[in-house]
Amino acid sequence: MFELHHLSAQEQWDWLQRGEVTPVELTRHYLDRIERLDGHLGAFVTVTAEAALQRADSLASQVPKTAPLWGLPLGDKDLVNRAGVRTGYGSRLMRDFVPENSDPIVEVLDAAGAVSLGKTSAPEFGLPSYTESLVAPPARTPWNTALGAGGSSGGAAVAVAAGLLPFAPGSDGGGSVRIPAAACGLVGLKPSRGLVPSGTGLSSLGGLVVPGPLARTVADAAMLLDALIEGGDYPFTVRAPRWDGGALLNAAVRGEGRFQLGVMTTSPWDDAYDIEIAPEASAALSLALSELDAVGHGIEEFALEPDESYAPNFRTIWQAGAAGIPAEGEQLELLEPLTKWLVLRGRQVTARELSSALGALVEFERSIIRQFRRFDAVVTPSLAMTPRPVGWYDAEDAERNFAQQVQYTPFTSFANVTGLPAITLPVAQTAEGLPMGVQLVGRPGGEHVLLAIGAQLERRLQWQRRHPPQW
Repeated sequence: MFELHHLSAQEQWDWLQRGEVTPVELTRHYLDRIERLDGHLGAFVTVTAEAALQRADSLASQVPKTAPLWGLPLGDKDLVNRAGVRTGYGSRLMRDFVPENSDPIVEVLDAAGAVSLGKTSAPEFGLPSYTESLVAPPARTPWNTALGAGGSSGGAAVAVAAGLLPFAPGSDGGGSVRIPAAACGLVGLKPSRGLVPSGTGLSSLGGLVVPGPLARTVADAAMLLDALIEGGDYPFTVRAPRWDGGALLNAAVRGEGRFQLGVMTTSPWDDAYDIEIAPEASAALSLALSELDAVGHGIEEFALEPDESYAPNFRTIWQAGAAGIPAEGEQLELLEPLTKWLVLRGRQVTARELSSALGALVEFERSIIRQFRRFDAVVTPSLAMTPRPVGWYDAEDAERNFAQQVQYTPFTSFANVTGLPAITLPVAQTAEGLPMGVQLVGRPGGEHVLLAIGAQLERRLQWQRRHPPQW
């Protein structure tokens, strides 16, 4: 039986434009699905049903109907402030925090005509690559609810994969859009540093964190990314190159071009941790390469130049980034062991050590861009393993926990360090029906190439027709 969530986000927007469905009807549809299904999934930590319906009812008088996201429901990640709505940051420390002002990305999405249904689940302060916390149920991949959805945009990914939202914004500081997208069978795109005005990455330590879309199709991801890019004024003098072909949706719809692709199964973590690529991840990569070869792309395997400094320097930045979490004295006991470890280690980092780590990662960025220069995009596995069971990560030993995260996600963080755009694509399913993906990393400002290649693979593999049981 047909239901509204069976439509793509683009199709839903078209129906709204033609008056075949109203914002209130679409909002009610998704709120009903959240109420019925989310208890077993952990997508939302807060549902603002009354405010969402009021917004949908008054939308026509607030936002022009031609706005790029007019009437489309989405959720705010619970690391993002929306005025008057509790923002918990996945932590007992912030359980009662209600911001007075909204973050810029919220204002951009509102101006684009979106309707927020509430807050999607995130782990404590967005630091882990899995979405399990002490303040909310774990986010579970809809394909097998015994397994985790990844993180830190885990709630957003679950909501989109299970048909609780048409698409959703996330944020990505080390893979936090791409990891849950891969675990939930979605398209997840981390844009170039400096591309999105409301989230350039330039204000985060090391320039790591940028917002990006999670969607079921490449075109839907481009649609949401276009809205993020075009919303607001750019506040810095340095910004990513822009494609001269208009909206990125153009590249996603056309899916045109033949490109030179590198294939890489080495990672910057190889010298510091035991990284093993599971057979399921290798099979997904092989499938993608076979399809890319059939399309006519040039394909060349290569390996990263060894760099023993990446792991310690990234750890330094990650720890230093946690040092500013507002917990002092007894408040530190409200933090989870991993977060507390990161905070305490981060506060021990000296200015000299931080400066050295930042400088080394800038040199790493230069090295990666040089090594990737001969390619239009580089293909890697999205993740090294299948989605991990809920409770798999060590809840007490922070060192082991960090190692587990690296072993699961060795291919994601370097795109944040370098500021390069990266997309994960759900190319395959395992024999058990679990999604497995590949990642494409592009040149600075090369989102259009990633979207074009993604559209080509989507046409051949038809992943948009695969759905979990809740569908």
